[in-house]
Amino acid sequence: MDKKEVAAVLEEIANLLEMKGENPFKVRAFSNGVRIIENLSQDLSDLVTAHSLKKVKGIGEGLAQVITELVQKGQSTYHLKLRSSVPEGLLELLDIQGLGPKRVKVLYEELGIKNVGQLEYACQENRLLGLERFGEKLQKKILEAIKHRNKTKGYFLVSQAMTDARGCVAYLGKQKGAARIEIAGSLRRANEIVHDIDILVSTETPANIHRAFTSYPEVADVLAHGETKSSVILKSGMQVDLRTVTERQFPYALYYFTGSKEHNVATRTLAKRMGLKINEYGIFKGKKLIPCRDEAGLFKVLGLHFIPPELREQSGEIEAAQKGPLPELVKQEDIKGVFHVHSTYSDGGAPLADMIRAALDLGYHYVGISDHSKTAVYANGLTEARVAKQRAELDRLRKKFKPIRIFHGIESDILPDGSLDYPDRVLREFDFVIGSIHSRFNMNEEEMTKRICRAMAHPAMTMWGHPTGRLLLGRAGYPVNYEAIFEAARKNDVAIEINANPHRLDLDWRFARAAKAKGLRFTINPDAHSREGLADVSYGVGIARKGWLEVGDVLNTMTVQQIERYLKNRSER
Repeated sequence: MDKKEVAAVLEEIANLLEMKGENPFKVRAFSNGVRIIENLSQDLSDLVTAHSLKKVKGIGEGLAQVITELVQKGQSTYHLKLRSSVPEGLLELLDIQGLGPKRVKVLYEELGIKNVGQLEYACQENRLLGLERFGEKLQKKILEAIKHRNKTKGYFLVSQAMTDARGCVAYLGKQKGAARIEIAGSLRRANEIVHDIDILVSTETPANIHRAFTSYPEVADVLAHGETKSSVILKSGMQVDLRTVTERQFPYALYYFTGSKEHNVATRTLAKRMGLKINEYGIFKGKKLIPCRDEAGLFKVLGLHFIPPELREQSGEIEAAQKGPLPELVKQEDIKGVFHVHSTYSDGGAPLADMIRAALDLGYHYVGISDHSKTAVYANGLTEARVAKQRAELDRLRKKFKPIRIFHGIESDILPDGSLDYPDRVLREFDFVIGSIHSRFNMNEEEMTKRICRAMAHPAMTMWGHPTGRLLLGRAGYPVNYEAIFEAARKNDVAIEINANPHRLDLDWRFARAAKAKGLRFTINPDAHSREGLADVSYGVGIARKGWLEVGDVLNTMTVQQIERYLKNRSER
């Protein structure tokens, strides 16, 4: 390593030591070592070879040993050991403007934040506001810094991708010659994270469309400008690929560019067995194009019932479509109300009245308020006295907001031993209880499974909140035996939440079919911490559709009367 590289490692060691709360003198020794190495007039490798490092003022024996290893071997045993002693993503937090080692230490120790994805989620839930040396201004600054950092990352949350895609579509829709415009690719398939955006346009004047596209005001860089395909990087950091086709080619191209790759390979193989060829320009018998007005026509030629875009993941959809119509998947308009809504009583950003009004404005017939329980101190969880105060306020608001049914619930922490927060007498007072895990993610599979199953056996638990505990681009889900948990949910009539917050989208759609097969029911909840967060339900619907869920599988497609009866029957078990 040269001087610059050695100095960078010494700085990282100093940061790691400070984050771990090591002796300040030790931290200062490595911190000073950075400056010393950077300002050396002698050649560093010559000093190492001559064993003269310790003659340099400020370099002691320990520091000299680390530097020698770095110069001779390209790595330091001490540095590697130190790095392995902290979570892998913790150092990434130092790249965020406004954060130094001391603040990172607080975030890790107080909130368990280990990477940038978890930090962003915590900021959006206002969890930094209660920490010493943090505040609203710094939290906002950190969020802005994270957004800037995300521009250089390869994947984006579906919420960011959809915002960018809709902006592009609206812009292209104003251009002369754009006949039909559709979002394709992984975004059309409702994937939880996306790498880029695919947009398809039918036009007779492709040159005009591509010229307009590459001139879109939100474009930061033009990667390619062609006659049928152009690619750009938006100011948000998102890549957008535009393809133009004729009106006749549009159905085939929409199908082809929606994917997935594995699904397309399977249908091409099927077509080949039928003596056909399928690509983005059509389905051909020899050289003759078989005309199709839309995707449904294309599937019909292949002997398949229509396969919704969300299911095109080569996970049994083709075999199912050969046998008969696929399930009538749940739609956004089927959702009659929402649960899992936070307010300023815990870590939400808006008062109860504002959240209820926002739900009413979205056309919902009922809303379930569920702030955090008392153990979630970091989220301003409700003490028993504050539960009573909130209940009294909701009673007053029910008179004000008569068109919408207001349910009073709680997001109860599932404690490490599997018990729910609050005594039974308090839990019985709620209309519903969402049981969620917010701590001790490091349990092994057996321990975590036992913990969740015990919680589900409690008669008050209505829903299992954000089941895998994952944070997209931030944290993988904790290990559990889903077979055992789904059986416990079936036995105790506990609904499985599809948490629609784009940072979660949890339950993972890959597990939804197995849960559905056991006869379990689901709730698509926004986990809203702001008025705007209520609109996230659409992302949860996308995940539910990917999981093959129908109206009858989702509790909050029920009418007010039906959901009231369901909750009442559960409380009387």
